Amino acid sequence: MGETILSVKNLKKHFPITAGFILQREVGAVKAVDGVSFDVKRGETLGLVGESGCGKSTTGRTILQLYRPTAGTVEFEGRDLTTLKGNDLRQMRKEMQIIFQDPFASLNPRMTVGSIVSEPLQIHGLYPNKSERQEYVEALLERVGLNPYFINRYPHEFSGGQRQRIGIARALALRPSFIVADEPISALDVSIQAQVVNLMEELQEELGLTYLFIAHDLSMVRHICDRVAVMYLGKIVELGSTREVYDNPLHPYTQALLSAVPEPDPSKEANRRR
Repeated sequence: MGETILSVKNLKKHFPITAGFILQREVGAVKAVDGVSFDVKRGETLGLVGESGCGKSTTGRTILQLYRPTAGTVEFEGRDLTTLKGNDLRQMRKEMQIIFQDPFASLNPRMTVGSIVSEPLQIHGLYPNKSERQEYVEALLERVGLNPYFINRYPHEFSGGQRQRIGIARALALRPSFIVADEPISALDVSIQAQVVNLMEELQEELGLTYLFIAHDLSMVRHICDRVAVMYLGKIVELGSTREVYDNPLHPYTQALLSAVPEPDPSKEANRRR
């Protein structure tokens, strides 16, 4: 792990609450992300954990500027993304991609696998030659463990694990250096989750990727992440190395989260619950 690739400072994302039927007025705001700050080192995996509704997915999407922040800065490789617009922001997005949570909703059912994976290439004007583009897409599919002959099939013909591999291939198409993995395994069968995580680790080692791994499954976070940030009600309440956070949690909320993680040893689980 080297220099800082991403620096988030006092990031806020508030969604307005409006009242009135014809003349709507703002009467409040939902503070989904409320003053979040952290750094991510190149080549590391930072876990962002917390219960549903704590703001972790909104944080990931605001970092990528899919949501424009209410306040704060997001510096990626020295450039503040919050100040970029148009083509400047589009160029930076080549370096930052996302793997969505739901592989059933994140793939267009009317597009073939080849079209889904190649769409980012066409948007950014890469591989204009159709045959070269197809060769590249086939190589991507093979790299994520799918048969290249699947290129003309549609999403409904695949299982959840296979669909998520398609989503990973799409995220890799532009050769990004940073990927937000927004609960990439939570919608998958337990038997498939480890396969997808192992694939992500292999890709990270091979391609030098940096991950922000968003999850509520603390046992999986312990396996894949170098550091962990614990989020509660829009704020980060604890941040440290995975070992520090799991072995010596300081915040009461972190302690409560970890107490809910099942212990594989029945005798230890029984002692813990006494």
